[in-house]
Amino acid sequence: MKVLIPVAGIGSKLRPHTHTQPKALVPVAGKPILSHIVDNLIEAGMREFIFIVGYLGDKVEEYIRSNYPGIIKHFIIQEPREGTGHAVWLARHLVNPGDELVIALGDTIFDVNLREVLSSETSALAVKRVDDPRTFGVAELDEDGFIRHVVEKPPIPKSNLALVGLYKIRESQELIQALDEIINRNQRTQGEYHLTDGIEVMIRNGAKIRTFPVENWYDCGSKESLLETNAVLLKKVIPAHQYQFPNTIIIPPVSISEHCRISNSIIGPNVSIGDHTIVHYSIVKESIIGSYSEIRNAVLHHSVIGSDSSLHGLSQSLNLGDSTEIDFG
Repeated sequence: MKVLIPVAGIGSKLRPHTHTQPKALVPVAGKPILSHIVDNLIEAGMREFIFIVGYLGDKVEEYIRSNYPGIIKHFIIQEPREGTGHAVWLARHLVNPGDELVIALGDTIFDVNLREVLSSETSALAVKRVDDPRTFGVAELDEDGFIRHVVEKPPIPKSNLALVGLYKIRESQELIQALDEIINRNQRTQGEYHLTDGIEVMIRNGAKIRTFPVENWYDCGSKESLLETNAVLLKKVIPAHQYQFPNTIIIPPVSISEHCRISNSIIGPNVSIGDHTIVHYSIVKESIIGSYSEIRNAVLHHSVIGSDSSLHGLSQSLNLGDSTEIDFG
């Protein structure tokens, strides 16, 4: 079984942070988004990964090679970026007959029993019931619980089962053939080749595909959703730690990385701070601060501060990219 993770997108909704790093490497709850996904899959027993890279893909490759020496890894460049179906299709030479495939979108963190999903005897797609499924791919079920149709962003949905970006495909060759078909006839949805359209072809050709529910999934595609995900994951996955800094109050949950210097401050709740960051005479809550940054005499809440940034003086809610310097005097 192989894992395929598309991480080629530019992450425009996370600007300015994605000016200098790919969305998959934006930190949340103490580590990059991509690490949460890869770590969960490794814990479930996966060892071979295919990364579809594009925008700033060299940084993704460098990160994975440095931090995951024990996995088998392949990198494929998607250029131009023409959708998730196109991303999977580009990896067709690495998918052998008999291979099963797990596809996990590289900007979404899942709360699901992966071992149970991977042991499924049929192909299965992760779903979550949502109030408004018009911005998702949607699964429609038949009376036996198999998927009858999958439709990408339907204007009038016939189901509220939203596809959330995790797929276990047993018939990988059939999926590649279906993607061949939609690409050869230039079947695009909203200008792209969507994975859902390839799966719809599989179903029309007789594939039996079920759904499996996810308790929660965490979309990290905007500042607001990133901070919400940070707060939830800090409560769920960060172990209690007794941080000791001079004249500083720590209000859990927080994640403070190594070699930080913090004094005369109040940190938390729901704060993540990257490596080698300095915080003095400041109050920080509900925020993410990158590595090698410096915060002095500031009041921050609901903020995302990039790496290598410097902030001096009073503030409230900010969204600052890497290598930013602000001095309020």
